[in-house]
Amino acid sequence: MDKERIPGEKRTEGLIRLLAERICLARTITFFTGAGISTESGIPDYRSQGGLWDQFRPVYFDEFMSSKAARVEYWKQRVDMEISLRETQPNKGHLALARMEKLGFLSCLITQNIDGLHQASGVPGDRIIELHGNARRIRCMSCSKFISWGEILERMDAGDPAPECRCGGYFKPDTISFGQAMPEKETRQAAALSAQSDVFVAVGSTLKVQPAASMPVYAKNSGAFLAIINLSETPLDAQADMVIRATAGPVLEKLSDLVCAGRSA
Repeated sequence: MDKERIPGEKRTEGLIRLLAERICLARTITFFTGAGISTESGIPDYRSQGGLWDQFRPVYFDEFMSSKAARVEYWKQRVDMEISLRETQPNKGHLALARMEKLGFLSCLITQNIDGLHQASGVPGDRIIELHGNARRIRCMSCSKFISWGEILERMDAGDPAPECRCGGYFKPDTISFGQAMPEKETRQAAALSAQSDVFVAVGSTLKVQPAASMPVYAKNSGAFLAIINLSETPLDAQADMVIRATAGPVLEKLSDLVCAGRSA
């Protein structure tokens, strides 16, 4: 089939319908999400103008591990982010994916996001691979003990600006910081499941950050139908079978309506 592009709204609707047909015929459907799906919940992305790294200088992992001052600065930033994350809710894009998963049209959800909104929308945790971790979890970097955000905030309010574990390790949100190694287990699992996909849909990602950006390539090279839903161009557009240049939420909502209607027919 010839590769499709979108010049207008009617074209967009036609491509969404075609994608729904592909999904209904597929056995293994993988969705891959980036920051673009969560910006519609009011969460700014990291790298674009006005994003989080325009507001804060990121604390690199080696700084965090070697400097108390860096850990204090890190936690100041994370508390500000936690306040904003706490108020966010899943949007129509998250809910559409959860709806498709319940009906058997989402085999695996690979995400670059750390906000936990896919779980909050109802997608089971065992269907989700979080390549960059989850900001809702706090983990000791030495013994891997988990504690709650409530305990962290209590300790900071009591005058502890960079909480440490009883074992002497440093507590940190269970996310991948700049300069920190990617989680090997999750990365291997995501690559393997991407390569097993019949349909692979990348949503709201610039597809520039490695190794996450390789997942659509693994899928395409293994014969998957590759669709990209993103407002801006990506380096993989030329390899995709379909590119939908639109915001994630409305596209996914329409897609779930069509897929669910196809199941009922």
